[in-house]
Amino acid sequence: MARPQVVTAEQWQTERDALLVKEKEHTRALDALAAERRRLPMVRLRIDYEFTAPDGRTVGLTDLFAGRRQLVIYHVMMAPGQDWICDGCASWTDNVGDQSHLNARDTGLILMAPAPQDEIEVVRRRFGWTVPWFSSGGSDFDADLGIGPGFGLSVLLRDGDEVFRSYYTDGRGVDRLRLDLNLLDLTPYGRQEEWEDSPDGWPQTPTMAWMRLRDEY
Repeated sequence: MARPQVVTAEQWQTERDALLVKEKEHTRALDALAAERRRLPMVRLRIDYEFTAPDGRTVGLTDLFAGRRQLVIYHVMMAPGQDWICDGCASWTDNVGDQSHLNARDTGLILMAPAPQDEIEVVRRRFGWTVPWFSSGGSDFDADLGIGPGFGLSVLLRDGDEVFRSYYTDGRGVDRLRLDLNLLDLTPYGRQEEWEDSPDGWPQTPTMAWMRLRDEY
């Protein structure tokens, strides 16, 4: 099979040290981006939106924070009556672990979708997810935030009874948060997708064509 060149340990260390210089530059660039992100202006949101909680209760926007100051919302591609599950959204959620460390910085993460809770519950039970998943069905919330049929990630800040939207991203901005894809990016063959700049002969398939719901592999 095609594979990287095999060299001595000394030659490998020389190449590794050269790459490390670029990796450190990249890390500093990401730090600079994060600093700019922290300085983005915000948009004040209405607080009269209503959502359906996992237990069926109707809750307001401030309730989503569970008393915390910051909230990250992953907008799941799941419309009412949808007869399929987005494997990208499902695999993203599979990567979500315990939130204790996130909560320690007064921040929480929830899922949100327009589908009703009875349909959400079927998916939640199938995969055993514990991350709180709220329904925005019947609310103007998604439309007001410009959330279309695709996936995305919003960041909100609460100050007392005031709520602000500070950040939004979708596409590659969301997948860079996934542990599995970040680990694959460290490997010789990477994600093995056609868009990647890989040497000739490396295994590659169309983007995301390999991905399945985790109980379908």
